[in-house]
Amino acid sequence: MISFFVKEQKRYTQEELKKLFQCDSNKIAEYIRKLKQFNVLKAVKNTQEQLNFTELIEDDVEVEETEPGQSDYLYVFTFVGVITAFERVLKCYPKYIDSTDQPLEELKVVLEVLEKYNSKEQIIKMYNETDETSSFNLLAVMLYLLHDFNENGLYSNSTDTIEVNGAGEILWDKTINESFTFISNTRPYYMEVYTQKRLNDELDYFKRLHEAILTICSHELKKAGLADLFAISPVELTDEEISDFGDQDEILYRLYNELNVQFNTRKQLLLKTLYAVVSQNNHLSDIDSFSMFGTNSFHTVWEKICSEVFNNQLETEVRNLPISLPTIEPNDKLIDLIEKPKWWHDENGYLVAKSTLIPDIVSMEKISNRYRFFIFDAKYYKLVLTSEKLNGQPGVGDVTKQYLYQLAFSKITDDVEISEVRNCFLLPTESDEVINKGRVSMDMLGNLGLESIQIRELPVKEVYSHYLHNKKFDLRRLGL
Repeated sequence: MISFFVKEQKRYTQEELKKLFQCDSNKIAEYIRKLKQFNVLKAVKNTQEQLNFTELIEDDVEVEETEPGQSDYLYVFTFVGVITAFERVLKCYPKYIDSTDQPLEELKVVLEVLEKYNSKEQIIKMYNETDETSSFNLLAVMLYLLHDFNENGLYSNSTDTIEVNGAGEILWDKTINESFTFISNTRPYYMEVYTQKRLNDELDYFKRLHEAILTICSHELKKAGLADLFAISPVELTDEEISDFGDQDEILYRLYNELNVQFNTRKQLLLKTLYAVVSQNNHLSDIDSFSMFGTNSFHTVWEKICSEVFNNQLETEVRNLPISLPTIEPNDKLIDLIEKPKWWHDENGYLVAKSTLIPDIVSMEKISNRYRFFIFDAKYYKLVLTSEKLNGQPGVGDVTKQYLYQLAFSKITDDVEISEVRNCFLLPTESDEVINKGRVSMDMLGNLGLESIQIRELPVKEVYSHYLHNKKFDLRRLGL
C-alpha cells in the first residue's frame, strides 16, 4: 500500500495531491470526491488569501463537483488520524506541526492521545456514516480487537468440576451435607472437603475463532505499515484461517447463538465485533475499503486534554473547593454561579433559560498563601501575532465571552481569599517551553475593571504526556 503524510488545514492543489496519491487526473478527482463524501476533505477557492489561512471557515467551503485537472480549487484535510482508502494509507497530522513533513514520532503520540480520548467516550466507530454514504470501519475495529486482547486476553468458555480436597473454592453446603464430620470440643472438623475447579476450554470454537481473527488483524496492520505507528506488538496465535471454521453463514449462525447465551458485557461486545468482521469479509488493502481512526474535531480533543491537565473545577461543588465561600450554597457547582438569561413576559413575570455560557476551564491554585482564580479557554488555533501581522486568531465572540466569564464569577472572585483573577487562551505549540504570545483586550470591557485576556502557547509534547499519565500542569509556569 502507498503510504504518505498530509497536514491538517494545509491547502493542497490537485497536482500536489496527484503526486502524493501517485495517480492520474481522473483517479485523483474520484478520490477527492470520495474523501469529501466522508467529510475529511474540503474544497476552497484557489486564492492567495486562502493559501495564507491556517483555519477553515465554513462559509469558504465550495460544494462544486471536482473535475480532473481542475485548478480553481484548493483542498483542505479537516481530519487528524489515519485513513486507509484506495489502497493507500493517509497519515493526517495536526496543523501546529511545522518542524517536519514526516512527523512519525509526533503522530504516534497523537494517536495514543486519541485512543485514550476514545476509550473514555466508550465508542467503537464500527461504521463511517455520512448523509451520502457509509462504509465498514475495518481499521477502528481491528484496533479495538487488538487493544481488547492486550487488556482482557482471549475469549474463553469454562466448565466447572467438583473435586475432593482440591485447590479451588470450598463448597461448604455440599461439604456439610455429604462429608463425614468429626466433632471435637463442640467444633466440627471435616476429613474431606468438596472444592470447585474452573477449567477453560482450550479447544472452544469461539476462542479459536478469536485467535484467528486477531492474527489476521495483526498481519493486516503490519502489511499496511500501521503496527508500529499504533505501537501494536505482532500477534501470532494460530495458523487457522476464518474459512477453517465453516462457511460465512455457519460462522455467523454460531456467533449469533453464542451471543444469545452470553450476558457478560465484554463478551457481548466482543462477539458482536467478531460477527461484524466475519460478515464484512474485507481487507484494508481492498480498493473499495474506506477506514479511518481519528477525528474531524481535534479542537474538542484539545479542550478535553486541557480540561484534565489544568484541573478543571467547573463541575466541583462549592463545599469541595479549597476556599470557603459562606455566601454560596455548599451544594452549588461553580457552573451554577453563571447567570442564565431571564425571558420576561410583561404581565406574567419571567422564565429562566435552561442553558447559559460555559467556560472551558476554571481552576484555583494557592500561590504565596493566596488563591488565584484562573479562567481558561482551550483554543486549537495556529495564531500568528507580530507587530505587523495578525492571522489565525480567535473571533471577537470568543474574546467577549471570556470577559463575560470574569463578570459571571465576580461574586466569588471578590472574596477576600482570592488575590487575583487571570484570564487566558491556551493554544498548542511544538516548542518545549510555554510561550507568552501576548494578550487581547477591549477597552469598553477593560474600563469595567476586567483583566485583559492573556495568550499562552503550551508545549504539546509535555501536555500530552501529562494527559496520558494523569498528571497536572503547574499553573505557575504560565507566568500569568
